[in-house]
Amino acid sequence: MAALSLAWVPWAFVLLWSTGFIGAKFGLPYVEPFTFLLIRMLLTLALFAGLIGWMRTPWPKGAAIGRQMLVGLLVHGAYLGGVFAAIKAGMPAGVTAILVGLQPLLTALLARIWFAERLRPAQFLGLWLGFAGVLLVISGRDLWQGQLSLTGLAWALTALLGISCGTLYQKKYGQGVPLLTGTFYQYVSTTLLMALLALVWEERSIVWHPEFIGALLWLVFGLSLAAILLLMLMIREGESAKVASYFYLVPPLTALESWLLFNENLGWISVLGMLLSAAGVGLALRGSLHKASPAPQTKLAN
Repeated sequence: MAALSLAWVPWAFVLLWSTGFIGAKFGLPYVEPFTFLLIRMLLTLALFAGLIGWMRTPWPKGAAIGRQMLVGLLVHGAYLGGVFAAIKAGMPAGVTAILVGLQPLLTALLARIWFAERLRPAQFLGLWLGFAGVLLVISGRDLWQGQLSLTGLAWALTALLGISCGTLYQKKYGQGVPLLTGTFYQYVSTTLLMALLALVWEERSIVWHPEFIGALLWLVFGLSLAAILLLMLMIREGESAKVASYFYLVPPLTALESWLLFNENLGWISVLGMLLSAAGVGLALRGSLHKASPAPQTKLAN
């Protein structure tokens, strides 16, 4: 019953996570990236504080606090900051997306090294098919424009390593930590990081346009609240490779959303890439079913 009740979680996560790029595109014309992320984190902290008080969720103690703050620096700070900074430094969006799109493969490799998680043949093939699908989606949208820079490359790799290592670290050390209060501490460390980056690198000017306000509210409620809690739940309940494989569905879905909202190019190569990514995820998930172990029931407050 618990497994059935959690079956919708990955699909809701993928849908929400894909809209993060859309929200950024709506909001970034009116604010600098790190300032945008700082405001988003401050509002998210206020939202989480209210929810924690309402639900009376217990707080982690001792070393668990530091571990959750480290997860925040990796999963939120390094990933979001790295992607935005890479594009700001001149890295083409398509190249950045492909580098970050290596996350399922890198996560599976690191999980094999750190946790001795064995990849079954179907999983291994599925991960590579998913990555090939991402390549097709991006190549079909004519995003390979701009100049490569070592600074942009470094930021993109920071984002890739951050979210890959962060998900694995949370899997190993985040067990038993309530989702709400644990994620609150993740956002505390992310807020401090974004405040430092905005103070050092940006002028912190904001145009309070309705599009910016709407994008900000969506990113807070849809991404920082709903999507992140779903991701933490997925990490707790599933194998690392299985959880990471869902990220392959994000670039194709984002491409589809961009086509619908911004009339961006979406040719047959991109459509083929979407189908290939979906097939890859299907194989990766099918391969993980051979590991039959009942999923523990999870609550938002432990």
